[in-house]
This record gives sequence, structure tokens and C-alpha cells, in this order.
Amino acid sequence: MNLLRSILHTLFMAVTVVPWALAVLIAAPFLNSTQIYWMCARWLKLAVDGGTVILGIKNHVIGFENLPVGTTAPAVLLVKHQSTWETFCMPALMPHPLAYVFKKELLYVPFFGWAMGRMDMIHIDRSKRAQAFNKVVEQGQRLLNQGTWVIMFPEGTRIPRGQKGNYKSGGTRLAVETGAPVIPIAVSSAKCWPRKAFIKKPGTVEFSIGKPIPSAGREPDELMREVEAWIEAEMRRLDPGAYPQG
Repeated sequence: MNLLRSILHTLFMAVTVVPWALAVLIAAPFLNSTQIYWMCARWLKLAVDGGTVILGIKNHVIGFENLPVGTTAPAVLLVKHQSTWETFCMPALMPHPLAYVFKKELLYVPFFGWAMGRMDMIHIDRSKRAQAFNKVVEQGQRLLNQGTWVIMFPEGTRIPRGQKGNYKSGGTRLAVETGAPVIPIAVSSAKCWPRKAFIKKPGTVEFSIGKPIPSAGREPDELMREVEAWIEAEMRRLDPGAYPQG
């Protein structure tokens, strides 16, 4: 049954993304960046709702009160990364436009990547590290000033359930450079959508939004250690069965 559900959801996304992406490409010259963002976010919401109906995956979010208030209040969201699910869910859940920092190769993915290219986000060339980070700071400051929150996955890649990746300080470096607070977010998505797995399982994915951590006067590495400690401790609370006792 889970295999059949997974096939149906994959087909659902494939069938809906093509006309949606074409609509974005046609409408983009006539829309501003915020309108394009919400147009794309509605397809992500559709994919998430499809995941709930077809796959049986539900979301439970705690900590919405920890998000900054105000249309231009800045924030750098640093999120635990276990699967594709949170990549789709974050724009569907968050009240502000988000800007992902992602590798430019994704822009070449047919339809999905083409629509992403019309959004005001930060795509980088990972082979040019110094230039890439300068672009993240420059573009990140502009986006934060206009009320777009920057979202990054500090582990850099999807991590198997119950494991911890290498937390890189790019997100906290951006926060320190721009003065934006950091919002740590723990996600237990691998319970239902494991890393690189085609077959998904029904269940509830927990999203836990931590309190803002000020970045002023902090060192990026030290700030990232605080973010890492909070996220990993929260992961053990959300999904204790995935971690060895003690």
C-alpha cells in the first residue's frame, strides 16, 4: 500500500508541476518578486496537501510564536534536513516569503528548476566558495531588508534519521554579517519520508521552531554550536526512538 501511495504522489507532483511551472514562466514578466513567490508557494502547498491526502503524512508545528513579527522583521532560518518534505513544507508553513540558498545546478531541472529561476532566491556556484559566500551576504542583506527570510540547511545535505551531519557556519556567518536573528528549527521528517527513499510512510512530522537567537556581537562558529546543540537536543525530544539511549 505504501508503495502504491508513493507512486501516486510522485505522479501527482509530476502532473501538476508542469502546467504550474508554465503558468509561472508566462506570468513572471507581469508580476513582482513577492507575487511570483506566492504563486510558486501555492504549488508547494498543493504538493504538501497531496502528501497528506495520498501518503498520510501530517504536520504538527510548535513554536510559531517564536517567529519575528512585522513585515520587514529579518530572520535567518536554520533547519534540520532529513528529507525533501521540509523543503516543500517550509514555504507552505511560513507566513513570510523565504529565500533558499541553493546550488545553481537546480535551475536546470525541467519545469521545477525553471520556475525556481524566476523566484528571488540565492543560487550559488559551490566551486567558487569565496565568491559564493560574498553573494550570499550581498543578496541576503537585500532580501532581509525587504522582509524575505533566508532559509538554510546547516548540515548541507539530507541526514539519515537518528544521525547528525557536520553543521557548517555559513548560516550564522550570514546572520552575524547582517545582524539578523537566527531561528533554529528541528524537523522529524525522516520518520515518514526517509532520506533518498522512494517509499514513504504515513505518520506525523514534527516541526519545532526555537526562540530567536540574537547574532549581534557573536562569533559565527560559536553561534552555530549553540544552534546545533538546540536542534540536536530537540531532535531527541521529538523522535527519541531514533537515538540510542543515553
